[in-house]
Amino acid sequence: MEPVRPIQLAASAVFAALVCVATMVFTVYVPLTRGFFNIGETMVYTTALLFGPYVGAFAGGVGSMAADMLLGYPHYAPATLVIKAAEGYIVGFLSRKRPRSLSSGRWKLYTTCLGVLAGALIAVIGSRYYSGMVELYLGYPPPQQPTLVIYVPAALWYGLGLVVASSTVFMGLRFEPEFGWLVFSILVGGLEMVAGYFLYEQFLLGVAAIVEVPVNVGQMAVGLLVAIPLVRALWRSMPGLQRMVGG
Repeated sequence: MEPVRPIQLAASAVFAALVCVATMVFTVYVPLTRGFFNIGETMVYTTALLFGPYVGAFAGGVGSMAADMLLGYPHYAPATLVIKAAEGYIVGFLSRKRPRSLSSGRWKLYTTCLGVLAGALIAVIGSRYYSGMVELYLGYPPPQQPTLVIYVPAALWYGLGLVVASSTVFMGLRFEPEFGWLVFSILVGGLEMVAGYFLYEQFLLGVAAIVEVPVNVGQMAVGLLVAIPLVRALWRSMPGLQRMVGG
């Protein structure tokens, strides 16, 4: 096991706070499904991709658990600590374990398939569960009345899905054949989160957990949509960051 670097200790504290803030201060309520949506996954994935599995696990677990406690959901806090820590660890671990033996042609095919899958996931989940009138709540504590009420057309999600699919395929074919591995890492970590909450709610809380699955899948999809471009922009603007944290 490699020694923990000072930058990793600092990043663990800073990004745990950022995960907590991202989870708490930006909430979307969809009246059609009666589901709440937050952008905490975006910061969990960003942290894991930037700093690796241990920082990703700490920030994801501790930051998300703190948000549950502060928002008044203590019964979720123990599960959140484990589930979100595992999610951050998986994304950070897998992103650094890209197979080296695949040919460029196979990587391009792999990236193309994952790009299409991610785009389809965003288009289908978003258009079905996050279209129509939505209520945006900004700030802490969450306001009693929505900060903004907007109409989100289904076409927006189809467009975002097309952008994700086409940009991933383009990156894989034109610039970086292994680009799909980042998508794969997030999908595996996100599916662990979806399955973890489903099992906890279904068997320990005794609630109808199936209704929360689209909400959690949507958080995973939006997290993927935001985190990968954000991380790549940071890598381009700070080329020494990957070497500094051992990426």
